Amino acid sequence: MAVHHPDGPLILRLREGDVDALGELYEKYKTSIYRTALAITRDRGAAEDILQECFLRLFTHAHRMRTDVPLHPWLYRVAVNLSYTWVKRQRRRQEGTFDGVLEGLVASLHLLPEQWVEQQETWEAIRQAITQLPLGHRVVVVLFYLEELSLKEIAEILGIPEGTVKSRLHYARRFLKGALEGRLPVAGVVYEFT
Repeated sequence: MAVHHPDGPLILRLREGDVDALGELYEKYKTSIYRTALAITRDRGAAEDILQECFLRLFTHAHRMRTDVPLHPWLYRVAVNLSYTWVKRQRRRQEGTFDGVLEGLVASLHLLPEQWVEQQETWEAIRQAITQLPLGHRVVVVLFYLEELSLKEIAEILGIPEGTVKSRLHYARRFLKGALEGRLPVAGVVYEFT
């Protein structure tokens, strides 16, 4: 089998039981997979568990992985599916907390206290609006804006037509624009969801 993708040699090593190859793949993809799971579940513990489960499944199914295509769409698909399952369970239990995806970004900014408060209020308004989206639309927003994936990549990851991704993104943008209109506390800043 010809190896055409940079992840291919690592997958081949992983098939032979080389855990260092798993470690290299983990280091390469852990941040994006964790952020995706966190954005969907809004729970740090769940996101960490999902991250670990993604790489456990990679190790378990390495023999079935293709070496000529990128690995990240498969990892995203696993993370999204595990996140969906977790959210559905949480809905049934009527539990869960919202820790926020952007908390780390805000904390890392060097702002004056009043700027920091305004930024916090802005992120909170955005987080609240995003949580009101249906789960399928929220996932598309996370993958498109947070992970900066193309519509085609999102369609492949979710196993849906690209037109459905466009439709969900359009609906989400329209909803977010309406939900955030007049609610963003930072003066002079316009967030365009078009």
